[in-house]
Amino acid sequence: MDSELNQLVQAILIASDPTSGNLHQQALEYLATVQQNSPNTWRLALSLFVECNPDGSRKYPPQARFFALRVLDEFFDNRFDPLDDESFQTLRHSLISYIQSEYLYGSAESNAPFLRNKFSHTLTLFFLCTYLEQWPTFFADLFSLIRPSESTSQSTFNSHVSLLFFHIVLEISGEVADQMIKAARTFSAARHGRDTRVRDAVRERDAASINEAVLVIVAEGVGRMTKLRKMDVGGAATSAQDLDSAEEVVDYGIRTFASYVGWIDINLTVTPTTVPLLFTLFSDASLPIRLATSGALTKIVTKGLKEPVDKLQLIKVLSLGQVLDALETKTRGEQAIRGSDVDEGEESYREALGRLLNVFGLELCKLIEESTTDDVRNDANQLLSQILPVLLRFMADEYDDTCSTIFPLLQNVLGSYKRQRKSSSDPLDDTKRSFLNSLLNVILQKLKWDEEADPEDVDEDDRGAFEELRKDLRTFMDSALVIDQQLVSDALSSLALNTLNAFQNGVQVKWHDAELAIYLVYIFGEINKTGSKGRAAFCQTPAAVAKEKRKETDYSEYPLTRHGEMLYALMQSGISSYPHKAVAMQFFETAARYGDFFKVRKDCIVPTLRAMLDTRGLHNPDTRLRPRVFYLFHRFIKEDRNEISTDVAISLLDNIRDLLTVEVELPEIEDEREPLTEAVNNPSMFDSQLYLFETAGTLVSLFYKEPERASALLLSVVKPLLDQMSTNLRAVKGPDDLLPILTVHHDIMALGNVAKGYPDYPSPVPDNYVPPPLDVFSQVAQAILVSLEAMNVFRVVRDATRFAFTRVLATTGPSITHLIPPLMANLLAHCEPTELNDFMNFIGLLVHKLLNEMFDVLDQLIGPLSSHINDLLSQPITGTDDQFTHTETKRAYLTLLNSIMSAGLHGIFISDRNKGSLETLLSSMQRLAEDLSDPSGQRIAYQFLGRCVSIWAQPPIANGNAQAQSQGLPGFERFVYERLIPASFGVLSSPQFNFKDGQMLVVLHEICNFLQTVSKTRGEETFSFFATVFLPSQNWPPEAALEFATKLRDLDSKAFKKYLADFVRASRSSS
Repeated sequence: MDSELNQLVQAILIASDPTSGNLHQQALEYLATVQQNSPNTWRLALSLFVECNPDGSRKYPPQARFFALRVLDEFFDNRFDPLDDESFQTLRHSLISYIQSEYLYGSAESNAPFLRNKFSHTLTLFFLCTYLEQWPTFFADLFSLIRPSESTSQSTFNSHVSLLFFHIVLEISGEVADQMIKAARTFSAARHGRDTRVRDAVRERDAASINEAVLVIVAEGVGRMTKLRKMDVGGAATSAQDLDSAEEVVDYGIRTFASYVGWIDINLTVTPTTVPLLFTLFSDASLPIRLATSGALTKIVTKGLKEPVDKLQLIKVLSLGQVLDALETKTRGEQAIRGSDVDEGEESYREALGRLLNVFGLELCKLIEESTTDDVRNDANQLLSQILPVLLRFMADEYDDTCSTIFPLLQNVLGSYKRQRKSSSDPLDDTKRSFLNSLLNVILQKLKWDEEADPEDVDEDDRGAFEELRKDLRTFMDSALVIDQQLVSDALSSLALNTLNAFQNGVQVKWHDAELAIYLVYIFGEINKTGSKGRAAFCQTPAAVAKEKRKETDYSEYPLTRHGEMLYALMQSGISSYPHKAVAMQFFETAARYGDFFKVRKDCIVPTLRAMLDTRGLHNPDTRLRPRVFYLFHRFIKEDRNEISTDVAISLLDNIRDLLTVEVELPEIEDEREPLTEAVNNPSMFDSQLYLFETAGTLVSLFYKEPERASALLLSVVKPLLDQMSTNLRAVKGPDDLLPILTVHHDIMALGNVAKGYPDYPSPVPDNYVPPPLDVFSQVAQAILVSLEAMNVFRVVRDATRFAFTRVLATTGPSITHLIPPLMANLLAHCEPTELNDFMNFIGLLVHKLLNEMFDVLDQLIGPLSSHINDLLSQPITGTDDQFTHTETKRAYLTLLNSIMSAGLHGIFISDRNKGSLETLLSSMQRLAEDLSDPSGQRIAYQFLGRCVSIWAQPPIANGNAQAQSQGLPGFERFVYERLIPASFGVLSSPQFNFKDGQMLVVLHEICNFLQTVSKTRGEETFSFFATVFLPSQNWPPEAALEFATKLRDLDSKAFKKYLADFVRASRSSS
């Protein structure tokens, strides 16, 4: 065995050294084999772990012995049959001997402390598979080692063995009773049953002795602590070590006690002895002991008891309310004495106190809600009322982690108040109203930033945590509002108005008070849900103002709502000038959020815009803030554009011109990434600048009544961009000229956003419509097209061009459609497969906006595009990315075809240029409709085919409407009858058609729509076809064929879908 052990040790040492080259991997594989073969290698592992040198030291290194324990774990874990007697005795004797030599007489692995926890776990696994039948005296044997008869040391109990005992009980509790551990591993019925039997056996045999041993050891440790603390330890290192040892024993003893409280008899754990002991330790000088005691009390409080009376009695015995009240007061006083000197340990103790109060209160709430006895409910209510002031004090703690410990309890209390409020119309009683009032005061204080904090300098995690806290606090305000709306509204508005008025009157206001006042105005619209929207949320009109009269109505004569008053006070206070960035930013956020307010108090618009324009906002020297202000300014102008005069608009435009210079940033690019794409996708200042370009377009659009001036202003905005684009276009010599390429991209995007600021071209065009400066936009479109022609090899330029043309076309309507054919040609010249979908979506958007104006363009485009798509779809699929691209391309193509049909442009498919390809197109649509691997594609294909039928399958009408006659395509009905209808029935009868798949059911519904479209279009001809031709050819009985044809003709869409679904299911089950 020695040679095997040496070989194993060598393998472990090599495996622990990654620099061992090829031997490292071989060693790992060898060790994995040893571990997996634990039924045959456990003896080797046992020797490796326990063998000693002649001097009593362990023979093998710690890492080798750690691996030995892993092998033993593998052997014991998930073992549900007894060991043979020889193996059991060998293991038991070796492990007991090891405990005696290492823990009773040795240093308890002082040179390798990590082995202690590992050994505790291994011994626990051995216990689990032997306790029931082979080692029922496990605990008795362990107790005999804790206080051996021959011990002559000054300590009554051996601390090493005591700690081992505690660790083992902790491990056992975790294995047999901890639901989190159980949930984390794969469920095994055998293991679950074994663990349940072990738990029951421990309860029956040893629970009392385990509990007694734990408490006696803890009591002895407390006595030692008391004695040692009274001694003047000064420089006595030995005494200090003894005290640390005693505290460690007590700490682990209480943790052990807490671990089994939940699964043994409560009469063992809650006694006249244990309760005073726990409360003594709850205020001990040692922080770990206090935290452990808090955990133990939590487990006791949450212990499940069948009878509510028993639970109430347990709560009364503990008297936790008074204890927590006293400890909260004590620790808060200590916190105040420490001041800015933070003690994280003591703060964690306050957190523990808060968590204990939270679970204590939740247990009381549960008694109130679930008990059927009035006395129990009344007593629990009284106890809950007593701890609510303590709850508020914890909530007011300056540390958010402590504050949030009681949130679940607070949510529960407010929930019960809301339920009582809904079930009774009586006014809120004074006690609850007083609690709500105090709660609101605490919430309003907690909503503040720390005065010493800088919101712009705090890291993202801290800022996110504060925003999350504000979100939680707002939830509590929402609940309080439901309970007493007047109270909450008064509290919020009073604080906000008092602060704003104080600032306006020259009173010095701290920055975080100012920010909070504006924040309350900001959230008031969410919290005070009055149901009013638009102007009515801010202004009390005598009756609803008709939509067409809103612009001419003078709202300044109507009184403001409460929120309107708060916003007006905010605007009048001048607080936007407060010299703190957070205050100004909150002001801008509020102004941009409530654009409708400025429609009822127009005198507030210019002061607000003035604040946004200067160094507080758009021209703020802090580049971290400016991007957000760019967006808020854009949002404000967009919302209130109709309230801005042209005089104000020209002033605004002049004030932002210096910001309309394209900023190009080249980020650091990793070698493997495409630099242009990375540069475009990386967030930059330019992304926010685009809002300003759009805003510039919006401001120029306000001059629509002065066409010449509007044209000149628009040209003054776009000409610098056009000049810059032209200059950089000439500078591009190849793909390495990143800066000029990106500049051209940015210029195109900026031009597109200028167009985006204009209203969409109307359809239909009203009589008094004044078009935008079409000559300037035509110049813009021409310039973009020239850039594209020169740079169509760069995808970023193609993407930007698609965007810009979409916006320019939306603004100008059909006036630049003559540029679309060369645009399409250049976009397609180097189009990548992943880009093709965006291109087709772009075409679909143009079809939707321009309708008949797109006929000639589509007539030229559809043939080459369909050919390109079919070639792409016929390519073999080599991976998941290919599959995704293939599916998305197919979907975009089908969607485009449907858009063309819906827009009435179906004539392109049968034009002189494309009619020769119609049969190919229809055949490909049939294949897609039959492709059961892609139900989504099938659905859209059937929609297209249905539209084709409704147009091209129309029968000739004698002496009828000439237009209707011209719609029909001679012979198309034969294609429908001979190919599409058989294909549809083939889909429904296919073994791959799975009714349980929701997508397949949608396909069935689309087939129903298709068949009914055929029936409605061709009339009695379709009835005769199904009844006498097609269905009989499929071996349907005459009665069934007639029934189907009749249902198809007579039922509405919903009824026919149900009929066909039931019919197909029935035919499946009978076959």
